[in-house]
Amino acid sequence: MNGMLVQRPARAIPFTRRDLVRLLISSILLIVALTAVLASDIVPTKLSVTAGQVATADIVAPRATTFTSQTLTQEARDAASQAVAPQYDYTPAKGDTVAQAATVELNSEIAPADAAFSATLTEAARKALLKNAIPGLSDESQANLLAMTPDRWPAVRDEARRLLAQLEGSELRDTDLDSTRANLAGLVLGGLQASERQLVAELVSPVLTANSSYSADLTTAAREQAAEGVAPVTVTLSQGQTIVRKGDPIGALEIEEVQAFGLTDARVDVARLAGWALLAILIVGLVLAWIWRFRPTLWHRTNVLVLIGMLLVFTTLALKLTAGRSVLPFFVPTAAAGILIAILLDASAAVILTAVIAVLGGAVNGNSLEITAYIFLGGLAGIVAVRRGDRLNAFVQAAFAIFVVNALVVSTFSLLGERDITGVLQLYGASAAAAGGSAIAAVGSFAVIGNLFGILTVFQLLELANPSQPLLRRLLIETPGTYHHSIMVGNLAERAAEAIGADPLITRVAAYYHDVGKLANPQAFIENQAGGDNVHDELDPDVSATILKEHVGDGIEIAYRAHLPKPLIAFIPQHHGTARLSYFYAKARDEAAAPYGGLDTAEGEKAADAIDQRLYRHNGPKPQSREAALLMLADGVEASVRSLSSRDEPAIRAMVNRIIGERLQDGQFDECDLTLRDLERIREAFVAQLLGMYHQRIAYPQSKIVELESRRLAAGGGTVESHGPSSDGA
Repeated sequence: MNGMLVQRPARAIPFTRRDLVRLLISSILLIVALTAVLASDIVPTKLSVTAGQVATADIVAPRATTFTSQTLTQEARDAASQAVAPQYDYTPAKGDTVAQAATVELNSEIAPADAAFSATLTEAARKALLKNAIPGLSDESQANLLAMTPDRWPAVRDEARRLLAQLEGSELRDTDLDSTRANLAGLVLGGLQASERQLVAELVSPVLTANSSYSADLTTAAREQAAEGVAPVTVTLSQGQTIVRKGDPIGALEIEEVQAFGLTDARVDVARLAGWALLAILIVGLVLAWIWRFRPTLWHRTNVLVLIGMLLVFTTLALKLTAGRSVLPFFVPTAAAGILIAILLDASAAVILTAVIAVLGGAVNGNSLEITAYIFLGGLAGIVAVRRGDRLNAFVQAAFAIFVVNALVVSTFSLLGERDITGVLQLYGASAAAAGGSAIAAVGSFAVIGNLFGILTVFQLLELANPSQPLLRRLLIETPGTYHHSIMVGNLAERAAEAIGADPLITRVAAYYHDVGKLANPQAFIENQAGGDNVHDELDPDVSATILKEHVGDGIEIAYRAHLPKPLIAFIPQHHGTARLSYFYAKARDEAAAPYGGLDTAEGEKAADAIDQRLYRHNGPKPQSREAALLMLADGVEASVRSLSSRDEPAIRAMVNRIIGERLQDGQFDECDLTLRDLERIREAFVAQLLGMYHQRIAYPQSKIVELESRRLAAGGGTVESHGPSSDGA
């Protein structure tokens, strides 16, 4: 007994040299193909552009990039430089020097007037002195000065000194000197008459001197400093963004943008090539590792690896061709790849492939999370909805599920982002088109792909199950007993497959063809002897065993000639595994022990044990799948139950238990994943099906008469019923 589980799937799987060669070849080919697709835009078309040239076609950014624009940076620096005001050479020290000189000059100018307004002078003498005391005064101011009384002169004199000190105490640019002089009267404080304010202005104006002059050197230095303070201007372009539209002139900035992508010299973007290659290595490595670790049956099938690789590459190519557009990527029917793998191979493998395609779709579309979610969730919905794909409405359901999920993804990201109602409606239309396209592509291609890659499809199996198939017709005509046995085995195995969740269709079809090798020698099998002599009665047990084992090899040869699918042919040797031909082995033991008094004696037992058991065992391999194990059990059970004289429930149940127990104890299920729970369900399914097949009917009187008459004739004619092996040689 093998413990709780018939198979130990957790055992370590050795990585052989053959696996290494397969890994290297498949990974190198797939990585190169995937990298070539992903990096198809790293060598852009060389463009010849000059400033002022009119673009003959739209120039579009092949990818997203950010670069420093010399043109925009220079423009910003020029603007900052021009914004700097002219610089002057004023300093506080220079201002003090100019102010002192001006004050001295003013005091020198008004000194004669101070003397004229002395209290000791008569009015006539004062006027005589004032007449020429301050040269340069206007006639009006000269008249006002002559008419001024001595008590008013100090106020005028002091205000002139104050005003001069005020103006020279701060920066006074030479460019502002004239305007300041013109406005001197307005700067005089209150308390003076208009004539007196004018006199103050004329006293100050000649001595007023600029203390700040324009400096070309300082201005240049300030502007250079302002330009240096401007940070370089960067330009960010998104993938697919239009650089220049057709018919527009090409400027300096546009030339820079074109050059940033290397479009003018068509250089290889090494960094992006390395990035795409690394992504391809990660994806291919992990996918192949997953297949080797969790799907070893797929790993050893080159056609399966080629199919997965082709779907991955072609889907990525479609995504790459539509990348960078706002709506077009949503039209790509990526879910078709997942549906095809789910129908042809395995749902788990389909999920892995869909996830990988989603990652690639997001990567080629500017690392778009929305595209990634759109592809993965929509593909997952299609895988869940399509199931086995044995009905057309399953594909319709898958299309509907894909559309609903895609529309929900679009709605989610539209609510999270900024997208108007028009954009949302466009993406809804794209979702419907992608869903319908995925279903149509899957239903229209999976049968062709299955035939091309030697993968069984549902439609192939349904066609092979048709009784009009040439090989089944031969079985019916040339080996009617074997044909009937195969049909019964198919019914049993299908019922059990449904009970444990295995594939009932392939199990039933495999049962129809598992014994086609008996066509090579029909009379060697008791079910085809029609009550005649049993040829094995005259043969040695080892010869009979050899003849019976030959039907496996003959079956494989006949199946290949009939162009049966390879997965179906694999059931032929597995339905016997390495089981022992019990009937002939027991017969051989009896014959070997007979000269020594039979098996009851020690010598007889020793002679019987000396027989080479390998002569009486099939060559295998053991069942590699649950379906093959079901076929083995159904084959043995049907033949054994047929040999029972009483087919009531206790007898049938006992026989079913014996066959299952013998195969289990013999280790025939060590290489498939049947569990003890599965065996219990198989047992109950077999019993229920056999009870239905061999149910009792009402004993009609006419039938009883015929039965008694046949027995009387048989006894009178001395006919003896033949005994021999059951149909499976057990």
